[in-house]
Formats: sequence, structure tokens, C-alpha cells
Amino acid sequence: MKKIIVIGGGLGGLAAAVTLAHAGFHVRLFEKNRHLGGKLMPVHLGSYSFDFGPNTITMPQVFKGIIEQTGERAEDYFDLIPLQSHTRNHFPDGATLDFSSDAAEMEKEIARFSSRDAANYSAFLKEVARLYGMSERYFFPATFQSWKDYVSPSLGLALLRARPAETLHHFFSRYFSDKRLIQSLDRYATYIGSSPFKAPATFSMIAHLELAQGVYYTKGGNVRIAEAFAAVAQKHGAILHTETEVQKILIENGQATGVVLADGRTFEADLVILNGDLLSAYPKLVEERFRSSFTDDKIRRFEPSISAFVITAGLSTRLPGLKHHNVFFSGDYQQEFDDLFSKQRYSEEPTVYISNSSYTDSDAAPEGDNLFILVNAPALASDGSLQIKPELYKERIYDFLQTYGLDIRSHVVEERVFTPVFLKDKFNAYRGSLYGPSSHRKADAFLRPANASTDIENLFFIGGSTHPGGGSPIVTMGGQNLARQIISKHKT
Repeated sequence: MKKIIVIGGGLGGLAAAVTLAHAGFHVRLFEKNRHLGGKLMPVHLGSYSFDFGPNTITMPQVFKGIIEQTGERAEDYFDLIPLQSHTRNHFPDGATLDFSSDAAEMEKEIARFSSRDAANYSAFLKEVARLYGMSERYFFPATFQSWKDYVSPSLGLALLRARPAETLHHFFSRYFSDKRLIQSLDRYATYIGSSPFKAPATFSMIAHLELAQGVYYTKGGNVRIAEAFAAVAQKHGAILHTETEVQKILIENGQATGVVLADGRTFEADLVILNGDLLSAYPKLVEERFRSSFTDDKIRRFEPSISAFVITAGLSTRLPGLKHHNVFFSGDYQQEFDDLFSKQRYSEEPTVYISNSSYTDSDAAPEGDNLFILVNAPALASDGSLQIKPELYKERIYDFLQTYGLDIRSHVVEERVFTPVFLKDKFNAYRGSLYGPSSHRKADAFLRPANASTDIENLFFIGGSTHPGGGSPIVTMGGQNLARQIISKHKT
């Protein structure tokens, strides 16, 4: 059976490792960090635990499917808890709007703002379900390995029916009139690192995931999913190396033949899978002379997605009014995105997301709230500069939350700040961005970099910067899809 090397232990790489190892391939995975799971990283500060990466889990069937394809029970590895009323949206006028996966409850919530909007909610759900269904049928299962895979008539028709020319903000505005409700929905653009005023309406399908299929939390932390994937991969024979960095991909006669590690060791392989940020990892591991279709100049032309400024704060008490997921909106959302992308600067008045998993799982913070506080940030400047002083910007965020009556400073016991520089250094993220290219250009939204190198045979790509895109269930699905393609072609 062929030898396969996976570079990077994010969810996509782990999903591929499980699938390939179960099929009998010799799988060896190298991860430069101590933990597996990529941005789904555990953070511990004293008695407080945090998930650094995806705090919102959707599409539970995808994560369960990675385990269950091996004949095992996902429930034996992790417990996914449904959060029916999952996100509280706070607005400058003092109003709050709770998002729920119960349609009747959502209609009641929306009716408090607009009876007309509430009446349109059912039609809205129907349309976002249609868009999700198209993605599920045409985009998610595919693995694009050459330009020919992009030109099928069925895919072309699907693209035209997916509202590619309409922005996300315009789409929401056709169904709803209340600016606060629209602002709450517009935030889904940040799930793909983009602006709702530029990203295609196709991504309104995210609303279907949260408002129809539901939002989940993994008991003990969402990192349990990555830990489960790693355990099952090893159980089926995969060899997982942590704290082991790959320095170079070996290329011979136009084929990937193995890797060289930072410590000088060499490992041969029949196929190599790169699970990482394509815009930074590919040029780092492969000399430009071998990748004429993906030159350094081409990489520089991509617009990076947004990054994040994060505070993990362990408090001495539990603050009233917080749910598991919370959003505190700025007064001018459009200006905020103009700052992030057009001006490439930090917003003076940023929208603040707070995950408080102790609301659902008190073991995550026995003494008080464990607040994962995230603000959208611009990608690093081309020279790598940060543009702000982290401590000063942290205080600005605390000042902003204070206007909502949320006093963080008085109760902080443990605290740590993470900037886009951390994302660049820890995860090799291109200019510190969260999702590689933004989804503003139609080519970057629908035709993300393919899953196979066009220049190097037997070199494959998975992760949020490649097809089918970012988000924990999507990259997981992408890893499994690629592995299945390899199995169908190479298993003897």
C-alpha cells in the first residue's frame, strides 16, 4: 500500500489521516505544534480553559462521520451538546436579539423588532435551505484537481443559481427591514473572513446551518473533536508526529517524493498532502521554480481575509446577561468593514464577539466566566507590522464593553492577548489572516485554489485556503473528500 505523508495536523489533515489509515494506507503526519487540531487549540490559564479556534460548531454529522466511517461510535469519543438558544446579539440602543434554532422562537424574537420581518422569516429559511442544498450537492463533495473540474455544465448552472452577483447584505435586506436584525445576519460574512457588503449572497447558507440545523458545543471543549480524530487515526495505524516541522517538500522529475524535516531527517512518500495555509505554506516548502502556476507574484495578488485580535479572560465571577455566544455590535457596521479592508486598519469602535463556554460547561471555568473575546482585525501589513499596541487596543475593547454595562476589568483573574502576529507565527497564516484569501472576488469565493498541484504530480492541498473553503466542518469535509479520491485511484 502506498505511503502518504500529511503535512499539518489541522482538522482537514486529521480527517484525511483517519480516512486513509482506515483504508490501509501507510500514513505519517507531521505537525510543527505540540497540539493537533490547528486553530482548534486548547488554551489553559490557571483553572480556566478556552478553545482558541472555532467556538461555534455546526454540521455535527461531519465530525461524527469521520469516526463512524471506521465502524466506531462517535459518542465514545466526544459528546456534542445542542444549544437551542445559542447567540445573544446586543445593540447600541440597548436592545437584544436571541438567535435560536427553533423557528417558532425566532419568529417571536423577530416580531419584537418587526412583525413584517417575522412574517418573512419562513420564506427566508426556505431560500437559505435551497442555497445550502445546492452547496451540499455540487460544491462540498467535489475535489477540484485541475481546471477541467471547474467547467462541468452542472457546476456552471449551480453557480448561476447560487446568487453570485448579489451581496450578502443585499440578500438579507430583501427579506428584512430592521437594521439590527440585518446587522446580526451580516455577521455571518466574518465566518469566511469577509465583508457582508462584498461577499456573495451564496454564503447566507451559513444562516441555515445555525438557525435550522443548529449550533453545538463539545463537552469538555471543542478541542475534544481534534483529540478524537487523532486517537482514531492512531488506532488505525497512522503515525502522528507533533513538534516536528517540515522544512521542504522533495520534488523529483515533477513529482512529490517525500519531505525533509527541520532537523534534517528525510521521509519518502508516494503522495504528499499539504494541510495548511496555501498562500504561506506552499511557497515556504516548495521552491518557486517547481510551481510555475502558483508563483510568488500570484500569491501577492490575493486579498487576505480578516484576522483576529483575541483576549482570553478568566473572571472571578459569572456576569449576568451573557449566554454561550454573545455579540456586541458597533454603531456603524459598514464603516467597520471599510476600516478592515479598504483602509486596512483597526476599527475605532469594533464589534465584539464573546464565547462564554462556562455558560454551558461549568467545568471549563469552576470559579467564574471564561471569556474568549474576539474582534475582527485587518491582516498584517505587507511588511508584517501590527499597526496597533496590543495593550492599548485591549483597553479600548474593555471600554467599549463597559458602554454595554459589561465590566471585565474588575473581575479579571487570568488574561492573555493574541494578535495576528501570533496567528502568522503559530499557524503559518498568510499575513496573519484566518481563512487565506477573502471571498470578495467571485473567483476566490467559488473557485478557491484546487486540491492538487497543477505543476507537481502527487502533491495535494487541503485546508481553509483551498476548496471547499474555511470553517471547521468544511475543512473536515475537504480532508475526507480528498482522502476518498486518493483511495478510489490508488487502493489496490
